[in-house]
Amino acid sequence: MKSSKTVYKGLLTVLLHLLFWVVVYFFYTYFLGYGSNNTNYVNKFSLFLMPVTISVSYFFLYFLIPKYLLTKKQGLFLLYSIYTFIVSAFLIIISILYALVFLIELNSDETSPLTKSLPFIILGVYFVAFVVIIFGLILHNYKSIVKNEDLKSKFLETQLQLKEQELKFLKMQIHPHFLFNSLNTIYGFALKKEDEAPEMILKLSNLLDYILYQVKKPRVSLKEEIAHIKEYIELERIRFRDTLHIEFKSQIDDDNVQIPPMLLLPFVENAFKHGVIVKGVLSVVIDVIYQNGNLTFNVENSINSESKEDEKGIGLATVEKRLELLFKNSYTLNVSTKNGWFKVYLNIQNMN
Repeated sequence: MKSSKTVYKGLLTVLLHLLFWVVVYFFYTYFLGYGSNNTNYVNKFSLFLMPVTISVSYFFLYFLIPKYLLTKKQGLFLLYSIYTFIVSAFLIIISILYALVFLIELNSDETSPLTKSLPFIILGVYFVAFVVIIFGLILHNYKSIVKNEDLKSKFLETQLQLKEQELKFLKMQIHPHFLFNSLNTIYGFALKKEDEAPEMILKLSNLLDYILYQVKKPRVSLKEEIAHIKEYIELERIRFRDTLHIEFKSQIDDDNVQIPPMLLLPFVENAFKHGVIVKGVLSVVIDVIYQNGNLTFNVENSINSESKEDEKGIGLATVEKRLELLFKNSYTLNVSTKNGWFKVYLNIQNMN
């Protein structure tokens, strides 16, 4: 399939070249014989100019231009061009002399069958060579543009594939991180033979369905993400019991809005994992607002006053990378520590 396509392309190129030189031949007959009645002489004289014209044109097109001009060796290109013009001028004169000798019997009239003098004939040959060079440069420029666009397209496609692979890798990082935290909690309850262990296992199974199956989708509904956040909160309520104080608010003006799965849940998990019980209570505040295509998400958790601002946890750092891949310049993420609170503010614009 590929070889036949290559052969077809090669044949088409040869035909186009032949057509071009046929047009050049008729140009010579018109240029040299305009006003002359001896068309037979002019036609055959034009044939003598074709070999040197083709040679000069292709020498420039396939040797001097690609080897020197396109490789930015302008000095050498100019030098070899001068040599080429000198040699080609000599060859043109030889071709004209041969034509005059071999076609002398066709010149039965006292007047010259050619209407152009020697300098004009030489200029005519160089004019054709110049046209060939211009066409060649235009074609080269066109091929370069097409090649660059193709390379750009392949580059963008490769970048997209790399981003997709990186997103999958980041999701894989999030899943075990979340799962192991939950299993450790259940393990602790099982060792103590707590009655809440079966309930926790049931709630975790719902979360696992979301993490292992729903998360494979590129998008899920914001309502679904919030529902699983609430399930996670209930798991933490069982674990912390009376030592947990939590405030959760959500306000959504579009029930059909879609977001990437596991986008908000890791922030909530991070708040519980790195939150600190202060005066006997772990305090967590969560606020989700979606209005007019903009998503605002706030999470705050109590910490020790000496906690450092850059202690974010692996999960939160992973989500930051994911946000950069998914939303690039259309999101704002601020993480701060102030007055015994670790605060995360996320705003994503134009999600609808």
